[in-house]
Amino acid sequence: MTSQEYVQLRAFARVDGAYLGMLWIMCFACYIIGMNHPWISTIGSVATMLSPFYAARRLRKFRDEIRDGEISFLRSMAYYMLMFFYASTLFAMAQYAYFAFLDNGFILRQYTSILSTSEAQTMLKAYGVSFKQAMDSINELAQTSPIMIALNIMTMNITIGILLSLPVAAVIKKMKN
Repeated sequence: MTSQEYVQLRAFARVDGAYLGMLWIMCFACYIIGMNHPWISTIGSVATMLSPFYAARRLRKFRDEIRDGEISFLRSMAYYMLMFFYASTLFAMAQYAYFAFLDNGFILRQYTSILSTSEAQTMLKAYGVSFKQAMDSINELAQTSPIMIALNIMTMNITIGILLSLPVAAVIKKMKN
């Protein structure tokens, strides 16, 4: 890969990563809103589960329109991983902003409210978790700084991107004979 091809790969991965990151931000917003309106949370969950397929579609578009229908396994893998890296960075910034400036304990109050229901109590008992243990977990989450929450989720998203890049690159790669 020449340096110009590498610059091109990074530039297109950055743009597609921005699209993917915006999708994740909308899914996160659906999750937050869905705490009071469950059907919106369902929309966000479905979109989240479909986002790796969206990323694969963007990779295929890069292969077909920019690379003239030809892309190697390693280049496909690099593109997918970079796309997830850029999306994760954008998503982490949005999550940090939310938790640092907007949340004010909303999510923790919702979790506490949910755990106080009889259905949640039954579920906790079925899993062998006491109410005190669940509340201790929520209290531990309350002690976590917004930057640590954002960085942890960013790390998970990048790891998922690396793991998914292998099968996606194997499917998307296409070399001319």
